Amino acid sequence: MVEGRRAETARYRERVLAAIGAASAEGAAITVAGIARRAGVDRTFFYRHRDLLDHIHTLAAQPPNPDTGAASRASLRADLHAAQARCARYAARVQQLEHRLSELMGEQTWQASGLGAPDDIDQLHQRITALAAEVADVRIQLGERTDELHAARLANREFMTRLNLERPTS
Repeated sequence: MVEGRRAETARYRERVLAAIGAASAEGAAITVAGIARRAGVDRTFFYRHRDLLDHIHTLAAQPPNPDTGAASRASLRADLHAAQARCARYAARVQQLEHRLSELMGEQTWQASGLGAPDDIDQLHQRITALAAEVADVRIQLGERTDELHAARLANREFMTRLNLERPTS
């Protein structure tokens, strides 16, 4: 079954190459749709066989015959395709620059408003570290005092229990 599929693909390729040769010899417009129609294959065949698609695009982008003096339809399409690609690149670059400009203007506005980060950030980070260490020490002391309080309450309960047992009830 695999061999049959390969043979069919080879026949399609031969028909496509024959159609490209005939179109070139006639001086007809070379397009994917036109070659697919001449060869009797689906246009998706070219997208599975990129070498054929590249070959068609190369032939379509060739300059027109110098005898006619006019631009061929294929060369005009190639120019249009190149211009569209260039426009897409420019649009992406403009978007990138707008984003960068927005960030810079936002940062300048933030700094100008006085809400921006102060210049002595390193000192503040050192102060935060010192305060965090102090908080840790205070928590340790709190834990120790909580343990002492718990022990004192326990001793107090035992003392109160002994006093209540020793005292006669009348």
